[in-house]
Amino acid sequence: MINAQGLLASLLIGAVAGWLAGKITQGVGFGVLGNILIGIVGAGVGGLLFGMLGIKAYSLLGTILMATVGAIVLLYVVRLITRKA
Repeated sequence: MINAQGLLASLLIGAVAGWLAGKITQGVGFGVLGNILIGIVGAGVGGLLFGMLGIKAYSLLGTILMATVGAIVLLYVVRLITRKA
């Protein structure tokens, strides 16, 4: 069963990570819901990438950093795909 507190924390971390990734990549904003979605998917991408490198996030700051890196990678891939299409 989904824990409400964990879900809220994931949404907040996703929002922060998506917002940071948008600022770092100088992209067009996707709005609050778009940032949350990009941040959550980015957290998965970041977790996968960091896991391959043997890096684990133990703190809130580490989790935000991991999600932000993943969101940046995700935004980069999306921009590559949309430029060619």
